[in-house]
Amino acid sequence: MATPQRVLHPRKIKYEKTLLNCLEEYKKMLVICVDNVGSKQMSETRHKLRGKAQILMGKNTVVRKLLRREQRGDPALASLLKVIRGNIGFIFTNGDLIELRDMVTETRDPAPAKTGLVAPCSVWVEPGPTGLDPGQTAFFQALNIATKINRGAIEIVSRVQMCFEGERVSASAAGLLAKLNMKPFFFGIKVLHVFEGGSCYSAKVLDLTDDDIMKMFVGGLVQAACLSLGLSYPSMASIPHLMSNAVRKLIAFSIETDYKLEIADDFEAFLADPSAFAVAAGPATGAGGEQKKEEKKEEEEDDGGFDFSDDDE
Repeated sequence: MATPQRVLHPRKIKYEKTLLNCLEEYKKMLVICVDNVGSKQMSETRHKLRGKAQILMGKNTVVRKLLRREQRGDPALASLLKVIRGNIGFIFTNGDLIELRDMVTETRDPAPAKTGLVAPCSVWVEPGPTGLDPGQTAFFQALNIATKINRGAIEIVSRVQMCFEGERVSASAAGLLAKLNMKPFFFGIKVLHVFEGGSCYSAKVLDLTDDDIMKMFVGGLVQAACLSLGLSYPSMASIPHLMSNAVRKLIAFSIETDYKLEIADDFEAFLADPSAFAVAAGPATGAGGEQKKEEKKEEEEDDGGFDFSDDDE
C-alpha cells in the first residue's frame, strides 16, 4: 500500500515563497527580538519601513527547515541557523544597516508589570500620596510598606523597591503597581544579529567606530609582535623590534671593542664625559637661580614705605 503523500498547508507554501524571495532580493538582514512587543507597535514599524525594508515573522521550526534545505546551495546560511532561537523575526533591506537599526529601535512603548515577567530594570515606588482610600491599608501592610493616612488617602512614607532587574515580577508587586497605575517598563524591538555578505555577527558591531577598530588592530599587532619575538620567528610585526635590538647590540659591541661605528660616537662621548652633556642645562639653571635671588633681595629691600626700626631705642 502506497504511503499517503503529505500535503503542506497553503500558508506554509506562501511563507516559503516569501522567505526565498527575500533571501534572493535583499543582501542584508537584521535578526530582531520582539518579546513583549504589541501588535500595534509592530504595525507602526511596518508602516514606517515601507519601501525601505521588509519585516518577516514566522515559526522557528519552519524557518530552520527551509534554511537547512537552502544551505545546500548556499553554505553561508549555516551561520544564520545558530541564531534562530526565541521570539525572533527578520528585517530584510538593501539600505544602510545603522539607519535601519535606529529606526526600528527608537519606538519604545510603556508596559505594566505583569506577574512572572522578567524585569528589564529595577522599579522603585517613591514616597508620597497614592490616591488610594484608607480601606486598602492592609494591602500595604502585607508588603511591609510603611504608610500613613493624610487627607483621607494613603501616603507612602519611604522609598520602596518593588522589582529587581533580571528577576521575575511577583504577584504582590504587580498588584501594587497596577493599583498605583504605574507602567514602569518600556518594551520595543531589539536588534540581536546582522546577516551580511554570508556572515552573521552581533548587532553591537554596528556601534564600532574607526577609533575602536584601530585600537583592536593595534592590540592584535602588539600580540603578534610579542608572539613572534617569543618564538624567535621573524614577521612583519616583529621586524622593527628585531632591528632595534640589533642596533643596540652593535652599539654595545662598538663601545666594548676597538671596532668603531659612527652610530656609537655619541654614546662613547657620553660615557667618556657625562658632565659635558649637562653643561648646556647648567647656565640656564644658574641664571634662573640668580634671577630669583635678585627678586627676593628686591622684595626684602622694599618695605612698602614703612619704617619698622625701633625709634624708642
